[in-house]
Amino acid sequence: MRTLVIGAAGHAAGEVVPALHSRGAWVRGMVRRDAQRALVQSRGAAEVVLGDLRDRRTIDSAMADIQAVFYIAPAFLPDEAAVGVQVIDAAVRAGVRRVVFSSVIHPSLSLINHRAKAPVEEALYDSGLEYTVLQPALFFQNFAGGWERTLATGVLAEPWSSRTRFSRVDYRDVADAAAIALTEDRLLAGTYELAAPGHLDRHDVAALIGEVTGRRIRAERTDPAQLDVAEPMRAMFSHYDHAGLLSNPLALAIILQRDPRTLRDYFEQLNSANPIDDPTAEQEQS
Repeated sequence: MRTLVIGAAGHAAGEVVPALHSRGAWVRGMVRRDAQRALVQSRGAAEVVLGDLRDRRTIDSAMADIQAVFYIAPAFLPDEAAVGVQVIDAAVRAGVRRVVFSSVIHPSLSLINHRAKAPVEEALYDSGLEYTVLQPALFFQNFAGGWERTLATGVLAEPWSSRTRFSRVDYRDVADAAAIALTEDRLLAGTYELAAPGHLDRHDVAALIGEVTGRRIRAERTDPAQLDVAEPMRAMFSHYDHAGLLSNPLALAIILQRDPRTLRDYFEQLNSANPIDDPTAEQEQS
């Protein structure tokens, strides 16, 4: 099927483009800036178009002659629910056959990064389109932004308890699941929580980083009161402080028909790609 990947230059949707390309799919990537065109083409898109999720005209144009759409919302989009519903409406107008929506684990939670997904899921269920809804756990890739700081300081810190446990997933595995849903029929009319094995707290994660890098990494809790963040983010931190987010890994393994990538795998790749000199190495040798 001719497939549109919305946000094809992003860290998440960008992984769906090569996953589809590897399956021989024809892909049109939608991006916001012309400067992103070459990147998306290098990932395997046959065509790249410019579009704005709030501009009905460009969305309709991007979906012309398209049979399947992959959609994931930009992170913390202020009007995320309304924009997502508009994407579903546009797919119906364009005569799209199938939509795969990358939602989030537990969209029924009243948290800023969860509650906006439920109306989009509802619109999709009510649309008459073929659909697959993916509900991934926290992404392994979230660790990438603080990787250098963690290694440099020896501290893994987040603004919630270091003892709450989370399920996590490599978004490349989510992208592989999305590509299956877009090119095969076996995931149709399904809603799937996607997680790799393991319910790890921050101490577990810090220990794993230490094993991979050979460094001493300790887990700490950043005081959220010291952060300049909006109240919805504080509510998220409060929830994470006592509940975490847990999911079962069975669905992902069955969908992929292989073992999902592990957090250790991901840390080993980060460590190989981002080598950082250990400031204590010379002291230890002398």
